[in-house]
Amino acid sequence: MIGDWSGSLSRAVREAVGRAIRRPAAPVTYGLIALCCLVFVIGPASGLDPSYGTDEELLAAQRAYFRRWGVIPAELFEGAAATALTPATALFVHGSWVHLLGNMLFLYVFGAMTEHRMGRVQFTLFYLGCGYLALVGYAAAHADSEQSLVGASGAISAVLGAFLYLFPRARVTSLLPFLFFLPLRFPAWVVLPFWAALQWLAAERAGPGPGVAYLAHLLGFGLGFTFAWARFGGTTRVKSAPAPAPEGENQP
Repeated sequence: MIGDWSGSLSRAVREAVGRAIRRPAAPVTYGLIALCCLVFVIGPASGLDPSYGTDEELLAAQRAYFRRWGVIPAELFEGAAATALTPATALFVHGSWVHLLGNMLFLYVFGAMTEHRMGRVQFTLFYLGCGYLALVGYAAAHADSEQSLVGASGAISAVLGAFLYLFPRARVTSLLPFLFFLPLRFPAWVVLPFWAALQWLAAERAGPGPGVAYLAHLLGFGLGFTFAWARFGGTTRVKSAPAPAPEGENQP
């Protein structure tokens, strides 16, 4: 029994190492992850900097921080140059540890292969452009809202949309709550449309107040898929090796 267990563990380790070695170089993806983490750690939302105070003082600092760097739909279309930049700055600001880690997990899993296929410069412009447009689209649909909108969700959803078109057969490891979070592997063409459908249902039920910007997820996903189709539709899509992609309830 011990020999069987140790042998299985050894094989699992070798497979994990092998997947890490086969993972394509993705300096833009890893740079974006590092930048988002750095911005979060030094900001008030992380709670790590004592200079922001505690309790009510900390909450006030967080609100002011999000209003400065996030998108406020009611102010975005007033014509001020500073507010026109907020859909770009908001991509690097996150509201909580769960928000940050959930987004970065999805970017880490799906970003590397997408960047490798697009190329570094094109992937950078794609990420920033789709993220910007997703936030602008959300703001246009909620033009009267005074709530600050932050996070890389729209951009990362665009990465998911592009991944679906470019690597539809790549197998994705998913953790399904209704199956006791058992890790099951499905092709991307099953997992990602299912994720998009969940976003659609959530967007239909979402209220006008603060919460998850499901509409930005849908806009980003659609933009990403459309861009990949328009850019790579005339070329043969890459047949990729199975990619590890843990996916739980944390949504980008």
